[in-house]
Amino acid sequence: MDVSGLILAGGRASRMGGEDKGLVPVAGAPMIAHVLERLRPQVGALAINANRHHSAYESFGHPVLADEIADYAGPLAGMLAGLVWAPSEYMQVVPCDGPLIAEDLVSRLRTGIGSADVAVVHDGVRLQPTHLLIATHCVAHLRAFLADGGRKIDQWLAQLDCQQVDFSDRAAMFRNVNTPQERDAMTVTLLKSDCGDSA
Repeated sequence: MDVSGLILAGGRASRMGGEDKGLVPVAGAPMIAHVLERLRPQVGALAINANRHHSAYESFGHPVLADEIADYAGPLAGMLAGLVWAPSEYMQVVPCDGPLIAEDLVSRLRTGIGSADVAVVHDGVRLQPTHLLIATHCVAHLRAFLADGGRKIDQWLAQLDCQQVDFSDRAAMFRNVNTPQERDAMTVTLLKSDCGDSA
Protein backbone atom coordinates (compact mmCIF):
# COMPACT_ATOMS: atom_id res chain seq x y z
CA MET A 1 0.00 0.00 0.00
CA ASP A 2 1.16 3.55 -0.63
CA VAL A 3 -0.15 4.76 2.76
CA SER A 4 1.58 4.31 6.11
CA GLY A 5 -0.10 5.05 9.43
CA LEU A 6 1.01 7.16 12.39
CA ILE A 7 -0.77 7.29 15.75
CA LEU A 8 -0.02 10.41 17.78
CA ALA A 9 0.55 9.53 21.44
CA GLY A 10 3.26 12.00 22.32
CA GLY A 11 1.41 14.66 24.33
CA ARG A 12 1.38 15.55 28.01
CA ALA A 13 -2.32 14.63 28.54
CA SER A 14 -2.70 17.32 31.18
CA ARG A 15 -6.52 17.00 31.25
CA MET A 16 -6.11 13.32 32.10
CA GLY A 17 -4.00 14.19 35.12
CA GLY A 18 -0.81 13.55 33.18
CA GLU A 19 -1.68 9.91 32.43
CA ASP A 20 -0.35 8.65 29.12
CA LYS A 21 -3.63 8.66 27.21
CA GLY A 22 -2.71 5.93 24.77
CA LEU A 23 -2.18 3.53 27.66
CA VAL A 24 -5.32 4.45 29.62
CA PRO A 25 -7.58 1.38 29.89
CA VAL A 26 -10.81 1.71 27.91
CA ALA A 27 -13.23 -1.20 27.52
CA GLY A 28 -10.67 -3.66 28.83
CA ALA A 29 -7.67 -2.62 26.72
CA PRO A 30 -5.29 0.33 26.42
CA MET A 31 -6.90 3.04 24.33
CA ILE A 32 -4.25 2.78 21.63
CA ALA A 33 -5.11 -0.90 21.14
CA HIS A 34 -8.55 0.12 19.90
CA VAL A 35 -7.01 2.69 17.54
CA LEU A 36 -4.54 0.12 16.22
CA GLU A 37 -7.31 -2.39 15.61
CA ARG A 38 -9.21 0.05 13.41
CA LEU A 39 -6.29 1.66 11.59
CA ARG A 40 -4.11 -1.40 10.92
CA PRO A 41 -6.31 -2.88 8.13
CA GLN A 42 -6.33 0.45 6.29
CA VAL A 43 -2.56 1.04 5.95
CA GLY A 44 0.67 -0.72 5.13
CA ALA A 45 3.37 0.07 7.70
CA LEU A 46 2.29 1.54 11.03
CA ALA A 47 4.16 3.47 13.76
CA ILE A 48 3.40 5.15 17.08
CA ASN A 49 4.66 8.59 18.06
CA ALA A 50 5.37 8.60 21.82
CA ASN A 51 7.67 10.54 24.13
CA ARG A 52 7.46 8.32 27.21
CA HIS A 53 6.72 4.70 28.14
CA HIS A 54 8.43 3.50 24.96
CA SER A 55 8.67 -0.11 26.11
CA ALA A 56 4.91 -0.23 26.73
CA TYR A 57 4.20 1.08 23.26
CA GLU A 58 6.79 -1.21 21.67
CA SER A 59 4.85 -4.17 23.06
CA PHE A 60 2.21 -3.55 20.37
CA GLY A 61 4.72 -4.61 17.73
CA HIS A 62 5.18 -1.39 15.77
CA PRO A 63 8.02 1.16 15.63
CA VAL A 64 7.86 3.82 18.34
CA LEU A 65 9.04 7.26 17.24
CA ALA A 66 10.01 10.06 19.63
CA ASP A 67 9.83 13.73 18.68
CA GLU A 68 13.03 15.20 17.29
CA ILE A 69 12.17 18.41 19.14
CA ALA A 70 12.37 18.32 22.93
CA ASP A 71 9.81 19.41 25.53
CA TYR A 72 6.54 18.23 23.97
CA ALA A 73 6.46 20.54 20.95
CA GLY A 74 2.99 19.41 19.88
CA PRO A 75 1.47 17.15 17.22
CA LEU A 76 3.46 18.64 14.35
CA ALA A 77 6.66 17.39 16.00
CA GLY A 78 5.15 13.91 16.06
CA MET A 79 4.13 14.22 12.42
CA LEU A 80 7.69 15.18 11.50
CA ALA A 81 9.03 12.05 13.19
CA GLY A 82 6.47 10.04 11.25
CA LEU A 83 7.30 11.62 7.90
CA VAL A 84 11.01 10.94 8.43
CA TRP A 85 10.16 7.27 9.08
CA ALA A 86 7.32 6.65 6.60
CA PRO A 87 8.24 4.14 3.87
CA SER A 88 5.41 5.23 1.58
CA GLU A 89 4.11 8.04 -0.60
CA TYR A 90 1.51 9.10 1.97
CA MET A 91 1.10 8.97 5.74
CA GLN A 92 -2.23 8.77 7.55
CA VAL A 93 -2.25 10.51 10.94
CA VAL A 94 -4.74 9.83 13.74
CA PRO A 95 -4.73 10.69 17.46
CA CYS A 96 -4.46 8.03 20.15
CA ASP A 97 -7.49 9.35 22.04
CA GLY A 98 -10.14 8.78 19.35
CA PRO A 99 -10.82 5.04 19.14
CA LEU A 100 -13.87 5.25 16.85
CA ILE A 101 -11.97 5.49 13.57
CA ALA A 102 -14.12 5.08 10.48
CA GLU A 103 -13.40 1.97 8.43
CA ASP A 104 -13.16 4.09 5.28
CA LEU A 105 -11.02 6.91 6.70
CA VAL A 106 -7.93 6.20 4.62
CA SER A 107 -9.71 5.32 1.39
CA ARG A 108 -11.75 8.52 1.41
CA LEU A 109 -8.77 10.72 2.21
CA ARG A 110 -6.65 8.93 -0.39
CA THR A 111 -9.34 9.69 -2.99
CA GLY A 112 -9.78 13.25 -1.75
CA ILE A 113 -6.13 14.27 -1.75
CA GLY A 114 -5.80 14.15 -5.53
CA SER A 115 -2.53 15.91 -6.38
CA ALA A 116 -2.55 18.05 -3.22
CA ASP A 117 -0.04 17.92 -0.35
CA VAL A 118 -2.54 17.14 2.39
CA ALA A 119 -6.12 15.94 2.79
CA VAL A 120 -7.67 16.89 6.12
CA VAL A 121 -10.94 15.73 7.63
CA HIS A 122 -13.81 18.20 8.04
CA ASP A 123 -16.57 17.13 10.43
CA GLY A 124 -19.21 19.42 8.92
CA VAL A 125 -18.50 22.21 11.39
CA ARG A 126 -14.73 22.49 11.63
CA LEU A 127 -11.49 20.92 10.51
CA GLN A 128 -10.15 17.95 12.48
CA PRO A 129 -6.45 18.55 11.81
CA THR A 130 -5.12 15.51 13.66
CA HIS A 131 -7.02 13.32 11.19
CA LEU A 132 -5.16 13.94 7.98
CA LEU A 133 -3.33 12.30 5.10
CA ILE A 134 0.05 13.87 4.27
CA ALA A 135 2.22 13.37 1.20
CA THR A 136 5.61 12.38 2.59
CA HIS A 137 7.40 14.84 0.31
CA CYS A 138 6.21 17.49 2.82
CA VAL A 139 8.88 16.41 5.33
CA ALA A 140 11.35 19.16 4.41
CA HIS A 141 8.65 21.84 4.50
CA LEU A 142 7.48 20.72 7.94
CA ARG A 143 11.03 20.57 9.30
CA ALA A 144 11.62 24.16 8.17
CA PHE A 145 8.29 25.32 9.62
CA LEU A 146 9.17 23.84 13.01
CA ALA A 147 12.72 25.19 12.89
CA ASP A 148 11.25 28.68 12.43
CA GLY A 149 9.23 28.23 15.62
CA GLY A 150 5.94 27.19 14.05
CA ARG A 151 3.78 24.93 16.19
CA LYS A 152 0.15 25.35 15.06
CA ILE A 153 -1.23 22.81 12.62
CA ASP A 154 -3.63 25.24 10.95
CA GLN A 155 -0.81 27.68 10.20
CA TRP A 156 1.25 24.93 8.60
CA LEU A 157 -1.68 23.65 6.54
CA ALA A 158 -2.33 27.18 5.28
CA GLN A 159 1.08 27.09 3.59
CA LEU A 160 0.32 23.86 1.70
CA ASP A 161 -2.01 22.70 -1.05
CA CYS A 162 -4.64 21.30 1.30
CA GLN A 163 -7.90 19.53 0.43
CA GLN A 164 -10.77 19.23 2.91
CA VAL A 165 -12.72 15.96 2.90
CA ASP A 166 -16.22 15.86 4.35
CA PHE A 167 -16.72 13.31 7.13
CA SER A 168 -19.88 14.81 8.61
CA ASP A 169 -21.46 11.37 8.23
CA ARG A 170 -18.88 9.89 10.62
CA ALA A 171 -19.52 12.09 13.65
CA ALA A 172 -18.59 9.36 16.15
CA MET A 173 -15.00 9.43 14.93
CA PHE A 174 -14.47 12.82 16.53
CA ARG A 175 -15.37 11.72 20.04
CA ASN A 176 -12.13 11.69 21.95
CA VAL A 177 -11.03 11.03 25.50
CA ASN A 178 -9.53 13.91 27.46
CA THR A 179 -11.06 13.38 30.89
CA PRO A 180 -11.92 10.43 33.15
CA GLN A 181 -15.62 11.08 32.43
CA GLU A 182 -15.05 10.85 28.67
CA ARG A 183 -13.07 7.65 29.24
CA ASP A 184 -16.01 6.09 31.04
CA ALA A 185 -18.43 7.15 28.29
CA MET A 186 -16.12 5.74 25.60
CA THR A 187 -15.93 2.44 27.47
CA VAL A 188 -19.71 2.14 27.30
CA THR A 189 -19.71 2.96 23.58
CA LEU A 190 -16.99 0.44 22.73
CA LEU A 191 -18.59 -2.32 24.76
CA LYS A 192 -21.90 -1.73 22.98
CA SER A 193 -20.11 -1.79 19.64
CA ASP A 194 -18.41 -5.09 20.50
CA CYS A 195 -21.84 -6.54 21.31
CA GLY A 196 -23.18 -5.46 17.93
CA ASP A 197 -25.30 -2.64 19.30
CA SER A 198 -25.25 0.75 17.61
CA ALA A 199 -23.04 3.36 19.26
